[in-house]
Amino acid sequence: MSAREQILARVRLAIGDVENADPVGDVEVPWNYGRPTAMDDVLGRFTERVEDYRAEVVRCPAEEIGQRIAAALQAAGVRRIAAPEALDSVWLQEIRDAGLEVVTDPADSGPLPARQLDGLDGVVSAAAVGIAETGTVVLDHRPDQGRRALTLVPDLHVCVVRVDQVVSDVPEAVARLADSVRQGLPLTWISGPSATSDIELDRVEGVHGPRTLVVILADRADVG
Repeated sequence: MSAREQILARVRLAIGDVENADPVGDVEVPWNYGRPTAMDDVLGRFTERVEDYRAEVVRCPAEEIGQRIAAALQAAGVRRIAAPEALDSVWLQEIRDAGLEVVTDPADSGPLPARQLDGLDGVVSAAAVGIAETGTVVLDHRPDQGRRALTLVPDLHVCVVRVDQVVSDVPEAVARLADSVRQGLPLTWISGPSATSDIELDRVEGVHGPRTLVVILADRADVG
């Protein structure tokens, strides 16, 4: 018996019970796409996974967001940063109060050109979703996040993620982003600072986006 015949004989033997079984109809398996995956500590998992990517996570109350942004920028030694024009005005003022120059986009003369963005030290933005399982931050580029070039060209990105924006896994994130997709908004998925490796596995950071990522994980403001 040839090798081919031996393989076919084994296949026939393996599926013999299936071929002789009574036929059954399709079985409906209930499944709700986007259902949260159970986790003991979603925020803890998110923090751990973001830090695994060599990014920094700063947890703070809602009323301290602007101060923590300014502190992160000062710690990085930056002086001039870009920000979406619709970023929270309180945050922008606290950044300026710390002695940093903020260039908003779009500027009075229109969106900042790539050359000018490249000359700035960093960028501050809000976010749409944070994913605990993968440590990913997703931007859908609404006004408080700015256009894609704004958060991809500068070398430092300080991104504010609220705790109520953090979901368990990618399916839950996709479900939450459904409205953004229907509106035709672009999505940028950020898993740590930009990094790549050559054939010798030498890691190079900052090739496709910011070299440094700081995530400000902000608690919800007190209600009442």
